Amino acid sequence: MASNLLYKKKDIQERLLALYNVEDAKKAAIMIAKLVEKYQEKIVSKPYKLTQEDVILITYGDQVIKPGVEPLQTLGKFLDENIKGIINTVHILPFYPYSSDDGFSVIDYKDVSPRMGSWDDIEALSEHYNLMFDGVINHISQYSYWFKSFLENNPKYANFFVEVDPSVDLSKVVRPRALPLLHEYKDIDDKSRFIWTTFSKDQVDLNYANYAVMIAVLDVLLFYVQKGAKLIRLDAIAFLWKELGTDCIHLPQTHEAIQLMREVIHKVAPEVVIITETNVPHDENISYFGSGDDEAQMVYNFALPPLVAHTILSGDTTALNKWAKSLTLPSDKVCFFNFIASHDGCGVRPVADLLSANELERIIENVEANGGHVSYRDMSDGSKAPYELNASFIDIISSEHDDLALRAKKFMLVQAVKLAMPGVPGVYFHSLVGSTSDKDGVRRTGVLRSINREKLNYDILKEELADKDSLRAMIYGEYKHLLTLRKEESAFDPYGEFEVLSLAEGLFVLKRVTKEGKFDILSINNFTNQPICFQLPSYIKEDAIELLKNKIILTNSRKIEAYQTMWIKFDKGMK
Repeated sequence: MASNLLYKKKDIQERLLALYNVEDAKKAAIMIAKLVEKYQEKIVSKPYKLTQEDVILITYGDQVIKPGVEPLQTLGKFLDENIKGIINTVHILPFYPYSSDDGFSVIDYKDVSPRMGSWDDIEALSEHYNLMFDGVINHISQYSYWFKSFLENNPKYANFFVEVDPSVDLSKVVRPRALPLLHEYKDIDDKSRFIWTTFSKDQVDLNYANYAVMIAVLDVLLFYVQKGAKLIRLDAIAFLWKELGTDCIHLPQTHEAIQLMREVIHKVAPEVVIITETNVPHDENISYFGSGDDEAQMVYNFALPPLVAHTILSGDTTALNKWAKSLTLPSDKVCFFNFIASHDGCGVRPVADLLSANELERIIENVEANGGHVSYRDMSDGSKAPYELNASFIDIISSEHDDLALRAKKFMLVQAVKLAMPGVPGVYFHSLVGSTSDKDGVRRTGVLRSINREKLNYDILKEELADKDSLRAMIYGEYKHLLTLRKEESAFDPYGEFEVLSLAEGLFVLKRVTKEGKFDILSINNFTNQPICFQLPSYIKEDAIELLKNKIILTNSRKIEAYQTMWIKFDKGMK
Protein backbone atom coordinates (compact mmCIF):
# COMPACT_ATOMS: atom_id res chain seq x y z
CA MET A 1 0.00 0.00 0.00
CA ALA A 2 2.66 2.55 0.98
CA SER A 3 4.61 2.18 -2.27
CA ASN A 4 1.48 2.93 -4.26
CA LEU A 5 1.30 6.39 -2.71
CA LEU A 6 4.34 7.32 -4.78
CA TYR A 7 2.88 5.89 -7.97
CA LYS A 8 2.35 8.38 -10.80
CA LYS A 9 -0.44 7.45 -13.16
CA LYS A 10 0.46 7.62 -16.84
CA ASP A 11 -1.71 9.54 -19.26
CA ILE A 12 -2.98 8.09 -22.55
CA GLN A 13 -0.13 9.58 -24.60
CA GLU A 14 2.51 8.00 -22.33
CA ARG A 15 0.82 4.62 -22.59
CA LEU A 16 0.70 4.84 -26.37
CA LEU A 17 4.40 5.68 -26.49
CA ALA A 18 5.10 2.59 -24.41
CA LEU A 19 3.43 0.48 -27.11
CA TYR A 20 4.10 2.23 -30.43
CA ASN A 21 6.62 4.40 -32.19
CA VAL A 22 6.23 8.17 -31.93
CA GLU A 23 4.45 8.61 -35.27
CA ASP A 24 1.93 5.81 -34.64
CA ALA A 25 1.38 6.96 -31.07
CA LYS A 26 0.48 10.45 -32.31
CA LYS A 27 -1.97 9.03 -34.85
CA ALA A 28 -3.52 6.77 -32.24
CA ALA A 29 -3.88 9.64 -29.74
CA ILE A 30 -5.83 11.71 -32.28
CA MET A 31 -8.11 8.78 -33.07
CA ILE A 32 -8.69 8.02 -29.40
CA ALA A 33 -9.61 11.65 -28.73
CA LYS A 34 -12.24 11.41 -31.47
CA LEU A 35 -13.57 8.14 -30.03
CA VAL A 36 -13.86 9.65 -26.56
CA GLU A 37 -15.67 12.68 -27.91
CA LYS A 38 -18.02 10.47 -29.96
CA TYR A 39 -19.02 8.27 -27.03
CA GLN A 40 -19.21 11.06 -24.47
CA GLU A 41 -22.10 12.40 -26.55
CA LYS A 42 -23.86 9.03 -26.38
CA ILE A 43 -23.15 7.80 -22.84
CA VAL A 44 -24.54 9.23 -19.61
CA SER A 45 -22.08 8.34 -16.86
CA LYS A 46 -23.70 7.26 -13.59
CA PRO A 47 -22.07 6.43 -10.23
CA TYR A 48 -21.61 2.70 -9.59
CA LYS A 49 -19.83 1.13 -6.65
CA LEU A 50 -19.59 -2.52 -5.71
CA THR A 51 -21.08 -3.50 -2.33
CA GLN A 52 -22.09 -6.70 -0.52
CA GLU A 53 -25.36 -6.53 -2.49
CA ASP A 54 -23.49 -7.30 -5.71
CA VAL A 55 -23.69 -10.89 -6.92
CA ILE A 56 -23.02 -11.77 -10.55
CA LEU A 57 -24.97 -14.52 -12.30
CA ILE A 58 -22.95 -16.10 -15.13
CA THR A 59 -25.23 -17.30 -17.91
CA TYR A 60 -25.56 -17.83 -21.63
CA GLY A 61 -28.08 -15.67 -23.43
CA ASP A 62 -29.83 -18.85 -24.55
CA GLN A 63 -29.41 -20.68 -21.24
CA VAL A 64 -33.15 -21.33 -20.88
CA ILE A 65 -35.26 -21.98 -23.92
CA LYS A 66 -39.00 -21.79 -24.56
CA PRO A 67 -40.25 -22.68 -28.08
CA GLY A 68 -41.45 -19.66 -30.02
CA VAL A 69 -39.79 -17.11 -27.70
CA GLU A 70 -36.45 -15.35 -28.15
CA PRO A 71 -33.96 -16.95 -25.71
CA LEU A 72 -32.90 -13.61 -24.21
CA GLN A 73 -36.54 -12.87 -23.45
CA THR A 74 -36.97 -16.31 -21.86
CA LEU A 75 -33.85 -15.69 -19.78
CA GLY A 76 -35.26 -12.37 -18.60
CA LYS A 77 -38.56 -14.04 -17.65
CA PHE A 78 -36.79 -16.74 -15.67
CA LEU A 79 -34.58 -14.24 -13.86
CA ASP A 80 -37.48 -11.96 -12.98
CA GLU A 81 -39.46 -14.88 -11.60
CA ASN A 82 -36.64 -16.47 -9.64
CA ILE A 83 -33.74 -14.20 -8.68
CA LYS A 84 -34.86 -10.60 -9.04
CA GLY A 85 -34.04 -8.77 -5.81
CA ILE A 86 -31.54 -11.47 -4.81
CA ILE A 87 -28.99 -11.30 -7.64
CA ASN A 88 -28.49 -7.84 -9.11
CA THR A 89 -25.94 -8.39 -11.89
CA VAL A 90 -25.94 -10.67 -14.92
CA HIS A 91 -22.87 -11.69 -16.92
CA ILE A 92 -24.32 -12.62 -20.30
CA LEU A 93 -21.66 -14.78 -21.92
CA PRO A 94 -20.87 -13.76 -25.53
CA PHE A 95 -24.21 -13.14 -27.17
CA TYR A 96 -22.72 -11.91 -30.44
CA PRO A 97 -22.89 -13.85 -33.73
CA TYR A 98 -20.27 -16.59 -33.48
CA SER A 99 -18.89 -19.59 -35.35
CA SER A 100 -17.67 -21.89 -32.53
CA ASP A 101 -16.77 -22.28 -28.83
CA ASP A 102 -20.31 -21.38 -27.72
CA GLY A 103 -19.78 -17.70 -28.43
CA PHE A 104 -16.07 -17.17 -27.88
CA SER A 105 -15.29 -17.10 -31.59
CA VAL A 106 -17.01 -13.81 -32.43
CA ILE A 107 -18.02 -13.00 -35.99
CA ASP A 108 -19.37 -9.50 -35.30
CA TYR A 109 -18.55 -7.67 -32.06
CA LYS A 110 -21.36 -5.15 -32.48
CA ASP A 111 -24.32 -7.40 -33.20
CA VAL A 112 -26.52 -9.78 -31.21
CA SER A 113 -26.80 -13.36 -32.43
CA PRO A 114 -30.19 -13.86 -34.10
CA ARG A 115 -30.26 -17.22 -32.31
CA MET A 116 -30.62 -15.29 -29.02
CA GLY A 117 -32.52 -12.08 -29.76
CA SER A 118 -31.69 -8.43 -30.30
CA TRP A 119 -30.20 -5.35 -28.68
CA ASP A 120 -33.73 -4.51 -27.50
CA ASP A 121 -33.66 -7.71 -25.41
CA ILE A 122 -30.29 -6.73 -23.93
CA GLU A 123 -31.66 -3.28 -23.11
CA ALA A 124 -34.70 -4.86 -21.43
CA LEU A 125 -32.40 -6.90 -19.17
CA SER A 126 -30.38 -3.78 -18.31
CA GLU A 127 -33.52 -2.16 -16.89
CA HIS A 128 -33.56 -4.69 -14.02
CA TYR A 129 -29.95 -5.87 -13.74
CA ASN A 130 -26.45 -4.51 -14.02
CA LEU A 131 -24.81 -6.20 -17.00
CA MET A 132 -21.36 -7.64 -17.64
CA PHE A 133 -20.33 -7.99 -21.29
CA ASP A 134 -17.47 -10.05 -22.66
CA GLY A 135 -14.61 -8.37 -24.48
CA VAL A 136 -13.41 -11.37 -26.51
CA ILE A 137 -10.57 -9.33 -27.89
CA ASN A 138 -7.54 -11.62 -27.97
CA HIS A 139 -8.99 -13.27 -31.06
CA ILE A 140 -11.87 -13.14 -33.51
CA SER A 141 -13.62 -15.68 -35.74
CA GLN A 142 -12.00 -16.68 -39.03
CA TYR A 143 -15.43 -15.89 -40.54
CA SER A 144 -15.45 -12.31 -39.29
CA TYR A 145 -15.43 -9.36 -41.68
CA TRP A 146 -12.07 -8.32 -40.23
CA PHE A 147 -10.35 -11.61 -41.11
CA LYS A 148 -12.09 -12.02 -44.45
CA SER A 149 -10.95 -8.51 -45.38
CA PHE A 150 -7.42 -9.41 -44.31
CA LEU A 151 -7.42 -12.43 -46.62
CA GLU A 152 -8.83 -10.26 -49.40
CA ASN A 153 -5.78 -7.99 -48.94
CA ASN A 154 -7.93 -5.01 -48.01
CA PRO A 155 -5.28 -2.42 -46.97
CA LYS A 156 -7.42 -1.25 -44.05
CA TYR A 157 -6.98 -4.67 -42.45
CA ALA A 158 -3.35 -5.25 -43.33
CA ASN A 159 -1.40 -6.45 -40.28
CA PHE A 160 -4.61 -6.93 -38.29
CA PHE A 161 -3.46 -10.46 -37.54
CA VAL A 162 -0.18 -12.05 -36.50
CA GLU A 163 1.47 -13.66 -39.50
CA VAL A 164 4.53 -15.84 -38.80
CA ASP A 165 6.85 -17.89 -40.97
CA PRO A 166 6.21 -21.52 -39.90
CA SER A 167 9.97 -22.16 -39.80
CA VAL A 168 10.36 -19.75 -36.86
CA ASP A 169 11.05 -21.43 -33.52
CA LEU A 170 7.99 -20.87 -31.31
CA SER A 171 8.79 -23.48 -28.70
CA LYS A 172 9.00 -20.90 -25.89
CA VAL A 173 5.39 -19.81 -26.36
CA VAL A 174 3.11 -20.90 -23.50
CA ARG A 175 0.32 -23.06 -24.87
CA PRO A 176 -3.12 -23.27 -23.23
CA ARG A 177 -4.23 -26.02 -25.59
CA ALA A 178 -2.90 -29.17 -27.24
CA LEU A 179 -3.43 -27.65 -30.71
CA PRO A 180 -1.14 -26.03 -33.33
CA LEU A 181 -0.12 -22.44 -32.62
CA LEU A 182 -0.14 -21.51 -36.32
CA HIS A 183 -2.79 -22.39 -38.87
CA GLU A 184 -2.67 -22.04 -42.63
CA TYR A 185 -5.21 -19.97 -44.54
CA LYS A 186 -5.39 -19.09 -48.25
CA ASP A 187 -5.78 -15.46 -49.27
CA ILE A 188 -7.58 -14.12 -52.33
CA ASP A 189 -4.47 -14.78 -54.43
CA ASP A 190 -4.29 -18.38 -53.19
CA LYS A 191 -1.21 -17.54 -51.17
CA SER A 192 -0.68 -19.43 -47.92
CA ARG A 193 -0.85 -17.22 -44.83
CA PHE A 194 0.27 -18.74 -41.53
CA ILE A 195 -1.61 -16.99 -38.72
CA TRP A 196 -1.21 -17.11 -34.94
CA THR A 197 -4.08 -19.00 -33.28
CA THR A 198 -3.68 -19.34 -29.53
CA PHE A 199 -6.86 -21.39 -29.04
CA SER A 200 -8.12 -22.89 -32.33
CA LYS A 201 -8.13 -22.48 -36.09
CA ASP A 202 -11.46 -20.69 -35.83
CA GLN A 203 -10.06 -18.14 -33.36
CA VAL A 204 -7.43 -15.97 -35.08
CA ASP A 205 -5.40 -13.70 -32.79
CA LEU A 206 -5.48 -9.95 -33.29
CA ASN A 207 -2.22 -8.06 -33.80
CA TYR A 208 -2.04 -5.30 -31.19
CA ALA A 209 1.37 -4.22 -32.46
CA ASN A 210 -0.73 -2.50 -35.12
CA TYR A 211 -2.24 0.59 -33.47
CA ALA A 212 -5.25 0.37 -35.81
CA VAL A 213 -6.26 -2.86 -34.06
CA MET A 214 -6.13 -1.10 -30.70
CA ILE A 215 -8.36 1.70 -32.01
CA ALA A 216 -10.88 -0.76 -33.49
CA VAL A 217 -11.06 -2.69 -30.20
CA LEU A 218 -11.42 0.47 -28.11
CA ASP A 219 -14.35 1.41 -30.31
CA VAL A 220 -15.92 -1.98 -29.56
CA LEU A 221 -15.44 -1.66 -25.80
CA LEU A 222 -16.90 1.85 -25.71
CA PHE A 223 -19.82 0.59 -27.80
CA TYR A 224 -20.48 -2.00 -25.08
CA VAL A 225 -20.57 0.74 -22.46
CA GLN A 226 -23.05 2.61 -24.65
CA LYS A 227 -25.19 -0.54 -24.78
CA GLY A 228 -25.34 -0.82 -21.00
CA ALA A 229 -22.24 -2.72 -19.83
CA LYS A 230 -21.42 -1.80 -16.23
CA LEU A 231 -18.63 -4.39 -16.16
CA ILE A 232 -16.40 -5.58 -19.02
CA ARG A 233 -14.68 -8.95 -18.84
CA LEU A 234 -11.45 -9.16 -20.82
CA ASP A 235 -11.35 -12.76 -21.98
CA ALA A 236 -8.04 -14.68 -22.23
CA ILE A 237 -6.27 -11.35 -21.95
CA ALA A 238 -2.91 -12.74 -20.76
CA PHE A 239 -2.06 -13.77 -24.35
CA LEU A 240 -2.82 -10.38 -25.91
CA TRP A 241 0.65 -9.24 -27.03
CA LYS A 242 3.01 -11.39 -29.09
CA GLU A 243 6.77 -10.97 -29.10
CA LEU A 244 8.86 -13.57 -30.91
CA GLY A 245 11.51 -15.15 -28.72
CA THR A 246 9.41 -14.82 -25.54
CA ASP A 247 6.74 -16.97 -23.89
CA CYS A 248 4.08 -14.50 -25.14
CA ILE A 249 2.14 -14.47 -21.89
CA HIS A 250 1.89 -11.65 -19.31
CA LEU A 251 4.18 -9.46 -21.39
CA PRO A 252 4.69 -5.87 -20.17
CA GLN A 253 2.92 -4.66 -23.32
CA THR A 254 -0.13 -6.70 -22.36
CA HIS A 255 -0.39 -4.94 -19.01
CA GLU A 256 0.21 -1.60 -20.72
CA ALA A 257 -2.57 -2.36 -23.22
CA ILE A 258 -5.07 -3.22 -20.48
CA GLN A 259 -4.18 -0.05 -18.61
CA LEU A 260 -4.69 1.95 -21.80
CA MET A 261 -8.11 0.36 -22.35
CA ARG A 262 -9.15 1.18 -18.81
CA GLU A 263 -7.88 4.76 -19.13
CA VAL A 264 -9.83 5.36 -22.34
CA ILE A 265 -13.04 3.77 -21.06
CA HIS A 266 -12.85 5.79 -17.86
CA LYS A 267 -12.54 9.01 -19.86
CA VAL A 268 -16.12 8.30 -20.90
CA ALA A 269 -17.52 6.27 -18.01
CA PRO A 270 -15.27 6.15 -14.92
CA GLU A 271 -17.69 3.84 -13.14
CA VAL A 272 -17.15 0.89 -15.50
CA VAL A 273 -15.46 -2.08 -13.84
CA ILE A 274 -12.72 -3.90 -15.77
CA ILE A 275 -12.33 -7.59 -14.91
CA THR A 276 -9.55 -9.79 -16.28
CA GLU A 277 -9.83 -13.50 -17.02
CA THR A 278 -6.40 -15.16 -16.81
CA ASN A 279 -6.51 -18.87 -16.03
CA VAL A 280 -2.91 -19.09 -14.81
CA PRO A 281 -1.00 -19.70 -11.55
CA HIS A 282 -2.20 -17.47 -8.72
CA ASP A 283 0.82 -15.16 -8.47
CA GLU A 284 0.68 -14.49 -12.22
CA ASN A 285 -3.07 -13.97 -12.09
CA ILE A 286 -3.02 -11.24 -9.44
CA SER A 287 -0.43 -9.25 -11.42
CA TYR A 288 -3.42 -7.93 -13.38
CA PHE A 289 -4.41 -5.76 -10.43
CA GLY A 290 -1.47 -3.60 -11.52
CA SER A 291 -0.66 -0.91 -8.98
CA GLY A 292 -4.16 -1.22 -7.52
CA ASP A 293 -5.38 1.88 -9.32
CA ASP A 294 -4.52 1.46 -13.00
CA GLU A 295 -5.42 -1.99 -14.31
CA ALA A 296 -8.17 -4.52 -13.48
CA GLN A 297 -10.56 -3.62 -10.68
CA MET A 298 -11.50 -7.28 -10.37
CA VAL A 299 -9.52 -10.42 -11.12
CA TYR A 300 -10.96 -13.93 -11.40
CA ASN A 301 -9.91 -15.90 -8.31
CA PHE A 302 -8.94 -18.98 -10.33
CA ALA A 303 -7.23 -20.88 -7.52
CA LEU A 304 -10.40 -21.13 -5.43
CA PRO A 305 -12.31 -23.84 -7.40
CA PRO A 306 -9.55 -26.49 -7.55
CA LEU A 307 -8.51 -25.72 -3.97
CA VAL A 308 -11.98 -26.30 -2.54
CA ALA A 309 -12.31 -29.42 -4.70
CA HIS A 310 -9.10 -30.80 -3.18
CA THR A 311 -10.19 -29.79 0.32
CA ILE A 312 -13.58 -31.47 0.24
CA LEU A 313 -12.25 -34.66 -1.37
CA SER A 314 -9.38 -34.96 1.11
CA GLY A 315 -10.97 -33.44 4.20
CA ASP A 316 -7.66 -31.60 4.66
CA THR A 317 -7.89 -27.80 4.90
CA THR A 318 -4.11 -27.23 5.05
CA ALA A 319 -3.63 -25.99 1.47
CA LEU A 320 -6.80 -23.88 1.50
CA ASN A 321 -5.90 -22.24 4.80
CA LYS A 322 -2.33 -21.51 3.71
CA TRP A 323 -3.46 -19.97 0.42
CA ALA A 324 -6.23 -17.89 1.99
CA LYS A 325 -3.82 -16.50 4.58
CA SER A 326 -1.52 -15.38 1.76
CA LEU A 327 -4.16 -13.37 -0.10
CA THR A 328 -3.21 -9.72 -0.42
CA LEU A 329 -4.38 -6.84 -2.56
CA PRO A 330 -2.39 -3.82 -3.80
CA SER A 331 -5.08 -1.34 -2.69
CA ASP A 332 -8.58 -1.04 -1.31
CA LYS A 333 -9.88 -0.16 -4.79
CA VAL A 334 -9.64 -3.68 -6.18
CA CYS A 335 -11.08 -7.08 -5.24
CA PHE A 336 -11.37 -10.69 -6.35
CA PHE A 337 -14.13 -12.14 -8.47
CA ASN A 338 -14.85 -15.36 -6.57
CA PHE A 339 -16.40 -18.23 -8.46
CA ILE A 340 -16.58 -22.00 -8.08
CA ALA A 341 -17.92 -22.99 -11.49
CA SER A 342 -18.32 -21.27 -14.83
CA HIS A 343 -19.01 -22.00 -18.50
CA ASP A 344 -15.49 -23.41 -18.74
CA GLY A 345 -14.18 -26.39 -16.82
CA CYS A 346 -12.27 -26.20 -13.55
CA GLY A 347 -8.79 -24.96 -14.43
CA VAL A 348 -5.92 -26.66 -12.58
CA ARG A 349 -3.00 -24.46 -13.72
CA PRO A 350 -3.77 -21.95 -10.94
CA VAL A 351 -2.86 -24.52 -8.28
CA ALA A 352 0.35 -25.76 -9.91
CA ASP A 353 2.33 -24.38 -6.98
CA LEU A 354 -0.36 -24.99 -4.36
CA LEU A 355 -1.17 -28.70 -4.73
CA SER A 356 1.12 -31.69 -5.23
CA ALA A 357 0.87 -33.99 -8.25
CA ASN A 358 -0.71 -36.66 -6.03
CA GLU A 359 -3.29 -34.23 -4.67
CA LEU A 360 -4.22 -33.15 -8.17
CA GLU A 361 -4.41 -36.78 -9.32
CA ARG A 362 -6.98 -37.50 -6.61
CA ILE A 363 -9.28 -34.82 -8.03
CA ILE A 364 -8.78 -36.15 -11.56
CA GLU A 365 -9.63 -39.68 -10.47
CA ASN A 366 -12.92 -38.52 -8.94
CA VAL A 367 -13.82 -36.57 -12.07
CA GLU A 368 -13.17 -39.53 -14.35
CA ALA A 369 -14.98 -41.93 -12.00
CA ASN A 370 -18.09 -39.76 -12.44
CA GLY A 371 -17.82 -39.80 -16.25
CA GLY A 372 -16.06 -36.44 -16.56
CA HIS A 373 -12.98 -35.61 -18.60
CA VAL A 374 -9.61 -33.88 -18.36
CA SER A 375 -8.25 -31.45 -20.97
CA TYR A 376 -4.51 -31.18 -21.56
CA ARG A 377 -2.13 -28.55 -22.87
CA ASP A 378 1.19 -28.80 -24.70
CA MET A 379 4.37 -28.18 -22.73
CA SER A 380 7.61 -26.77 -24.17
CA ASP A 381 9.34 -30.15 -23.78
CA GLY A 382 6.73 -31.87 -25.93
CA SER A 383 4.81 -33.44 -23.04
CA LYS A 384 1.22 -32.72 -22.04
CA ALA A 385 -0.06 -31.49 -18.69
CA PRO A 386 -3.60 -31.32 -17.20
CA TYR A 387 -5.18 -27.99 -17.96
CA GLU A 388 -8.84 -28.27 -17.07
CA LEU A 389 -11.35 -30.63 -15.45
CA ASN A 390 -14.48 -30.99 -17.57
CA ALA A 391 -17.49 -31.83 -15.43
CA SER A 392 -20.24 -30.10 -13.55
CA PHE A 393 -18.69 -28.97 -10.27
CA ILE A 394 -20.94 -31.22 -8.21
CA ASP A 395 -19.46 -34.17 -10.12
CA ILE A 396 -15.95 -32.94 -9.31
CA ILE A 397 -16.48 -32.91 -5.54
CA SER A 398 -18.91 -35.77 -4.93
CA SER A 399 -19.90 -39.15 -6.34
CA GLU A 400 -22.88 -39.56 -8.61
CA HIS A 401 -23.76 -42.57 -6.44
CA ASP A 402 -24.02 -40.48 -3.24
CA ASP A 403 -27.35 -39.75 -1.59
CA LEU A 404 -28.85 -36.59 -3.14
CA ALA A 405 -29.01 -34.76 0.18
CA LEU A 406 -25.32 -35.47 0.80
CA ARG A 407 -24.40 -34.26 -2.69
CA ALA A 408 -26.36 -31.07 -2.12
CA LYS A 409 -24.72 -30.54 1.27
CA LYS A 410 -21.18 -30.90 -0.12
CA PHE A 411 -21.99 -28.63 -3.03
CA MET A 412 -23.52 -25.90 -0.91
CA LEU A 413 -20.57 -26.00 1.49
CA VAL A 414 -18.20 -24.85 -1.25
CA GLN A 415 -20.73 -22.29 -2.50
CA ALA A 416 -21.02 -20.86 1.01
CA VAL A 417 -17.23 -20.55 1.21
CA LYS A 418 -17.25 -18.60 -2.05
CA LEU A 419 -19.97 -16.26 -0.77
CA ALA A 420 -17.94 -15.52 2.36
CA MET A 421 -14.64 -14.82 0.59
CA PRO A 422 -13.51 -11.18 0.22
CA GLY A 423 -14.57 -9.91 -3.18
CA VAL A 424 -17.63 -10.23 -5.41
CA PRO A 425 -19.21 -13.68 -5.86
CA GLY A 426 -20.04 -15.11 -9.26
CA VAL A 427 -22.78 -17.74 -9.52
CA TYR A 428 -22.89 -19.94 -12.61
CA PHE A 429 -26.45 -20.59 -13.77
CA HIS A 430 -25.96 -24.37 -13.62
CA SER A 431 -24.70 -24.07 -10.03
CA LEU A 432 -27.75 -22.04 -9.00
CA VAL A 433 -30.12 -24.71 -10.33
CA GLY A 434 -28.10 -27.77 -9.31
CA SER A 435 -27.14 -29.21 -12.69
CA THR A 436 -25.06 -32.34 -13.04
CA SER A 437 -22.76 -33.20 -15.95
CA ASP A 438 -24.32 -33.22 -19.42
CA LYS A 439 -22.58 -36.32 -20.73
CA ASP A 440 -24.91 -36.52 -23.72
CA GLY A 441 -23.78 -33.04 -24.69
CA VAL A 442 -20.19 -34.24 -25.04
CA ARG A 443 -21.27 -37.24 -27.10
CA ARG A 444 -23.35 -34.99 -29.32
CA THR A 445 -20.76 -32.25 -29.93
CA GLY A 446 -17.44 -33.99 -29.35
CA VAL A 447 -16.44 -30.95 -27.26
CA LEU A 448 -15.44 -31.68 -23.65
CA ARG A 449 -16.66 -28.31 -22.34
CA SER A 450 -20.18 -29.15 -23.50
CA ILE A 451 -20.48 -31.22 -20.32
CA ASN A 452 -21.03 -27.99 -18.37
CA ARG A 453 -22.93 -25.94 -20.95
CA GLU A 454 -26.31 -27.63 -21.30
CA LYS A 455 -29.19 -25.47 -22.51
CA LEU A 456 -32.30 -26.01 -20.38
CA ASN A 457 -35.97 -26.12 -21.32
CA TYR A 458 -37.76 -23.42 -19.36
CA ASP A 459 -40.87 -25.48 -18.52
CA ILE A 460 -38.98 -28.63 -17.53
CA LEU A 461 -36.59 -26.61 -15.37
CA LYS A 462 -39.48 -24.93 -13.56
CA GLU A 463 -41.05 -28.33 -12.84
CA GLU A 464 -37.78 -29.73 -11.49
CA LEU A 465 -37.23 -26.71 -9.24
CA ALA A 466 -40.75 -27.13 -7.86
CA ASP A 467 -40.05 -30.76 -6.86
CA LYS A 468 -38.75 -30.36 -3.30
CA ASP A 469 -37.14 -33.80 -3.36
CA SER A 470 -35.05 -33.09 -6.45
CA LEU A 471 -31.36 -32.20 -6.36
CA ARG A 472 -32.16 -29.00 -8.22
CA ALA A 473 -34.68 -27.87 -5.60
CA MET A 474 -32.38 -28.72 -2.68
CA ILE A 475 -29.54 -26.64 -4.10
CA TYR A 476 -31.67 -23.82 -5.49
CA GLY A 477 -33.54 -23.30 -2.22
CA GLU A 478 -30.39 -23.23 -0.11
CA TYR A 479 -28.63 -20.95 -2.58
CA LYS A 480 -31.42 -18.39 -2.43
CA HIS A 481 -31.35 -18.55 1.37
CA LEU A 482 -27.59 -17.85 1.49
CA LEU A 483 -27.77 -15.05 -1.06
CA THR A 484 -30.68 -13.36 0.73
CA LEU A 485 -28.79 -13.34 4.02
CA ARG A 486 -25.49 -12.27 2.48
CA LYS A 487 -26.75 -9.10 0.80
CA GLU A 488 -27.96 -7.73 4.14
CA GLU A 489 -24.60 -7.99 5.90
CA SER A 490 -22.05 -5.19 5.48
CA ALA A 491 -19.31 -7.52 6.74
CA PHE A 492 -19.40 -9.08 3.25
CA ASP A 493 -18.36 -5.82 1.60
CA PRO A 494 -16.16 -6.80 -1.39
CA TYR A 495 -13.35 -4.56 -0.18
CA GLY A 496 -13.72 -5.47 3.49
CA GLU A 497 -10.96 -6.91 5.63
CA PHE A 498 -10.74 -10.58 6.50
CA GLU A 499 -8.75 -12.95 8.67
CA VAL A 500 -8.24 -16.72 8.47
CA LEU A 501 -8.63 -18.34 11.89
CA SER A 502 -7.51 -21.77 13.16
CA LEU A 503 -10.25 -23.18 15.39
CA ALA A 504 -9.92 -26.92 14.70
CA GLU A 505 -8.44 -29.33 12.20
CA GLY A 506 -10.76 -29.85 9.25
CA LEU A 507 -12.33 -26.39 9.54
CA PHE A 508 -11.90 -23.45 7.21
CA VAL A 509 -12.74 -20.29 9.13
CA LEU A 510 -12.93 -16.75 7.80
CA LYS A 511 -13.59 -13.66 9.87
CA ARG A 512 -15.14 -10.88 7.81
CA VAL A 513 -14.69 -7.44 9.34
CA THR A 514 -17.02 -4.50 8.81
CA LYS A 515 -15.43 -1.12 8.12
CA GLU A 516 -18.16 1.02 9.61
CA GLY A 517 -20.82 -1.41 10.81
CA LYS A 518 -21.29 -2.82 14.28
CA PHE A 519 -21.10 -6.55 13.52
CA ASP A 520 -18.42 -8.90 12.22
CA ILE A 521 -19.11 -12.38 10.88
CA LEU A 522 -17.33 -15.72 11.28
CA SER A 523 -17.78 -18.13 8.39
CA ILE A 524 -17.07 -21.62 9.76
CA ASN A 525 -16.93 -24.52 7.31
CA ASN A 526 -16.48 -28.22 8.06
CA PHE A 527 -14.78 -29.93 5.10
CA THR A 528 -14.77 -33.37 6.72
CA ASN A 529 -17.28 -36.22 6.83
CA GLN A 530 -17.44 -36.12 10.64
CA PRO A 531 -18.86 -33.65 13.21
CA ILE A 532 -16.23 -31.38 14.76
CA CYS A 533 -16.32 -29.85 18.25
CA PHE A 534 -14.55 -26.50 18.66
CA GLN A 535 -14.40 -23.36 20.76
CA LEU A 536 -15.43 -19.98 19.42
CA PRO A 537 -12.99 -17.12 20.10
CA SER A 538 -13.47 -15.73 23.61
CA TYR A 539 -14.46 -12.30 22.29
CA ILE A 540 -17.71 -13.78 20.94
CA LYS A 541 -20.11 -13.52 23.87
CA GLU A 542 -23.81 -12.85 24.34
CA ASP A 543 -26.10 -11.79 21.50
CA ALA A 544 -24.13 -13.62 18.80
CA ILE A 545 -26.39 -15.17 16.16
CA GLU A 546 -25.94 -18.12 13.81
CA LEU A 547 -27.43 -16.51 10.72
CA LEU A 548 -28.18 -19.56 8.58
CA LYS A 549 -30.45 -21.09 11.25
CA ASN A 550 -31.31 -17.78 12.94
CA LYS A 551 -30.35 -19.05 16.39
CA ILE A 552 -28.76 -17.21 19.31
CA ILE A 553 -25.36 -18.58 20.40
CA LEU A 554 -25.55 -19.43 24.11
CA THR A 555 -22.12 -20.99 24.62
CA ASN A 556 -18.72 -20.83 22.97
CA SER A 557 -18.47 -24.63 22.89
CA ARG A 558 -19.86 -25.59 19.51
CA LYS A 559 -20.32 -28.63 17.30
CA ILE A 560 -20.53 -28.38 13.54
CA GLU A 561 -21.87 -31.28 11.50
CA ALA A 562 -20.13 -32.88 8.52
CA TYR A 563 -20.05 -30.54 5.50
CA GLN A 564 -21.93 -27.85 7.42
CA THR A 565 -21.46 -24.08 7.23
CA MET A 566 -22.13 -21.61 10.03
CA TRP A 567 -22.25 -17.83 9.69
CA ILE A 568 -21.92 -16.37 13.18
CA LYS A 569 -22.69 -12.68 13.49
CA PHE A 570 -21.33 -10.98 16.58
CA ASP A 571 -20.95 -7.51 18.06
CA LYS A 572 -17.41 -6.39 17.25
CA GLY A 573 -17.53 -4.18 20.34
CA MET A 574 -17.23 -7.34 22.43
CA LYS A 575 -13.56 -7.78 21.50
